[in-house]
This record gives sequence, C-alpha cells and structure tokens, in this order.
Amino acid sequence: MRYICKYHSPLGGITLASDGAALTGLWFDGQKYFAAGLAKEHTEKELPVFAEAREWLDVYFSGKEPAFTPPLSLRGCSDFRRRIWEILLAIPYGQTVTYGQIAKRLESETGKRVSAQAVGGAVGHNRISIIIPCHRVVASDGSLTGYAGGIDKKSALLKTEGADMSGLFVPKKGTAL
Repeated sequence: MRYICKYHSPLGGITLASDGAALTGLWFDGQKYFAAGLAKEHTEKELPVFAEAREWLDVYFSGKEPAFTPPLSLRGCSDFRRRIWEILLAIPYGQTVTYGQIAKRLESETGKRVSAQAVGGAVGHNRISIIIPCHRVVASDGSLTGYAGGIDKKSALLKTEGADMSGLFVPKKGTAL
C-alpha cells in the first residue's frame, strides 16, 4: 500500500508519499511530474516517516539546516537517476553546483561520457524534492533553470538557505520559465 500526507509550506502545499517505512515522494502541489511514481491507489494516513519529514521541513523552512534526513526510498528508478540523486544529497546546504560539474563527476567515476543534459533530465525527475536538493543545481552560466516546482520556488529555496545569489539569474527564456 502507498500512503500520502499533506504539508503546508511557506511556498505552498506539498504532498508527501511513503511506502509505509520510507519517504518515496515529496512534490509541490501541481508541479511538473507531480506524483510521478505514486501508485494510483493510495491512502492519506499519518505515519512516523511523515512526522519525521514534516519535522525536517519545519526546520528547513525556519532557515536552518536539518541535522537529520528522514528515511528515503529511491526504489523504482534507474541506476543513473539513483546515482544523480545520491550526488544531490551530498551538495552542501546553501551551496550550488552545475549540471556540468555533476556530469564531470560521473564521468570520472564511470569512465563514460555523461552530458549535462542527461544530468538535467535526472535532476528534473527527482521524486523527493527539497530533501534531495535538486534546487541547488544551476546552469554553468548561473541561470536558474530546470526546476520542476517552478523557478520562483527554486529561487526562494536557495534564499532560505542563504545561498550566494549574486551570480545567479532567471533567464528570459528557456526551461526555467
């Protein structure tokens, strides 16, 4: 059985999903790829993992770095996406990296060419946003691109973390809009 619960953040509603033991999804309501991977049959229910996730989100939205991570499940995704999401988890709070930097890291690990666009696809399909911080990935020119929750939310999340926004900008056209 799959379960969901709702969370009201300063940036809007969030839906959390779980397999009963771990978090399997966290989406801004209405975002691109909303509820991707969520079984059609699910029940709204209070679970310990949801309490942990809400506590994490409360700490996060208070402008502090949470000192813990609720249990996460990355099952059902490709090995490539899983590796990208693991890299996202290692990006320090309040810092950003580029899609190209992630691609180069994977190339050095695997010896295989990886494009920044392929990384972008995996980042964009992240099912557990905010906790797996896909909002910390930016284009090499500093543009805030490719956030499924919306460019306004990506910018707000980075500001919540106190990220240096001086070299970042919203492009006039492209995937961010």
